[in-house]
Amino acid sequence: MVYRSLEECVDDLERHGHLVRIREEVDPHLEMAAIHMKVFEAGGPALLFEHVKGSKFRAVSNLFGTVERSKFIFRDTWEAVQNVIALRNDPMQALKNPFKHVGAGMAAKNALPVKKSGGAPVALHEISISDLPLIKHWQGDGGAFVTLPQVYSEDPDKPGIMNSNLGMYRIQLNGNAYETDKEVGVHFQIHRGIGIHQDKANRRGEPLKVSCFIGGPPAHTLSAVMPLPEGMSELTFAGLLAGRRFRYSYIDGFCVSNDADFVITGELHPGETKPEGPFGDHLGYYSLTHEFPVMRVHKVYARPGAIFPFTVVGRPPQEDTAFGALIHELTGDAIKQEIPGVKEVHAVDAAGVHPLLFAIGSERYAPYQQVKQPAELLTLANRILGTGQLSLAKYLFIAAEDKEKLDTHDVEGFLTHILARIDLGRDLHFQTNTTIDTLDYSGTGLNTGSKVVFAAVGEPVRELCREVPEGLRNLPGIAHAGLVMPGVVALQGGAFESYDSARQELDALCEAISAKGQLDGCPLIVLCDDSRFLSEKQNNFLWATFTRSNPSHDIYGVNSRFDFKHWGCDNVIIDARVKPHQAPPLLPDPEVEQRIGRLFAPEGSLNGVRLR
Repeated sequence: MVYRSLEECVDDLERHGHLVRIREEVDPHLEMAAIHMKVFEAGGPALLFEHVKGSKFRAVSNLFGTVERSKFIFRDTWEAVQNVIALRNDPMQALKNPFKHVGAGMAAKNALPVKKSGGAPVALHEISISDLPLIKHWQGDGGAFVTLPQVYSEDPDKPGIMNSNLGMYRIQLNGNAYETDKEVGVHFQIHRGIGIHQDKANRRGEPLKVSCFIGGPPAHTLSAVMPLPEGMSELTFAGLLAGRRFRYSYIDGFCVSNDADFVITGELHPGETKPEGPFGDHLGYYSLTHEFPVMRVHKVYARPGAIFPFTVVGRPPQEDTAFGALIHELTGDAIKQEIPGVKEVHAVDAAGVHPLLFAIGSERYAPYQQVKQPAELLTLANRILGTGQLSLAKYLFIAAEDKEKLDTHDVEGFLTHILARIDLGRDLHFQTNTTIDTLDYSGTGLNTGSKVVFAAVGEPVRELCREVPEGLRNLPGIAHAGLVMPGVVALQGGAFESYDSARQELDALCEAISAKGQLDGCPLIVLCDDSRFLSEKQNNFLWATFTRSNPSHDIYGVNSRFDFKHWGCDNVIIDARVKPHQAPPLLPDPEVEQRIGRLFAPEGSLNGVRLR
């Protein structure tokens, strides 16, 4: 179905049983986010909040909460868009299968944005920032945020919509030192599209005009987060996926989406920043307060009956997990085209997406080697860690394509495949003093940390332990040991105090383990604050281990050694204890949890939603 507005999508979802209306008045301060998270966790429907306290506007969440619902929303354009993306990745397909791709050409007629003359769309009327549903998601957040914005900017050197960028950069609406209704915060990294545009504007000594679109057809929201093939603009993709061309106008020199529910226009002036955050983020911790560009608000618009879409981010899985799965289905094998030899890459969602990557690659150099070892895999690893969002990763586990069917989404199967084969004296490769995710506070500074590659090829060289080895029991300073999965054991130690004391503790632990004799069946040991928590669920292990460690500072080894500057060991130990400099984790507010219980009670709007 082709939606001309968010309202049409909401009505369609309701008719088909995919959406529930919440009749009760709900507080945007923590309550709406808490309700959303409970319904998402239960695999529940999209939610339309009809009465938002303090605002005349309705709000909708969990639109993209399941891949099935997202594919239902895009059911009439899904296949054609997949074909178009495939053609951009591999144009030869059109020559090999011309009739199969006729539909792609038909879909492309919706691609080019269309400009509406005559200034402002008749439907839009002016409002203020304070009229919006000011949704605060976590108790430690610095204020209310827009979590599904479509932030639009143009290249100052080549203005116009075809040289624009549409990205999903969070917008802080109030709090901190922002002047109410006159300023908002814009959080982005300099290497993103808008960051490049702002850098150019700064060099010219000019403000950068920015428009923030909120709502509109769901395709517009998804287009703001799509990793598109080179040369395909987000607004072109929005038209393809919506089945309807992106309609826009210019008002006072600012681009305005004619189909958006809300539009915020303003300017980023050279050198003007203000503290932004904290914000409960996708790693499951707060991103802390930092200086980011402040936007001077020009005008704010809303369409009649506008609906404010939002999502909640936190410890995965959350709705952005479904976003990621949806994007993967749409883009398919794009990574194979971008990096020949790479068969598969999986950013592991339970570890916060960016910290941990699993990959499979070809190893065609092997026939020429006297000793079979990773070679082409290391070339591919460097390509992966230098590509787009993948460059934010800290840990990359990469295996050679094997006669045994490998699946990077099978976490235990993939990790045990690597751990059974890796030579820990040879196949660990570090990059120190480099960049990591800005939101990851495990490193040595903002956006600063390290990376490590675990590479494996060939036949198994060890049998992995399937219970805690005797050599890891009754160790000094260790309260409890638990098996996480074959070859991986969690050890519970004391609280982390400093890197100096940690080095002494880990050196002593390594010596104590070495004294127990060879423990080849346990190549990976995790030192943590709570070994029962870590070994209880696979997602606990992935989250705590890879979000709380910085490879260069937190990886130690039993019988570690250097050989011509290459570090190796017999058993890897990752110190995944919480560090004093790390951001606090996101925890639900018990009082809010109790208050929202009324919606799930027998007379509540969400009585039919079965909670897990």
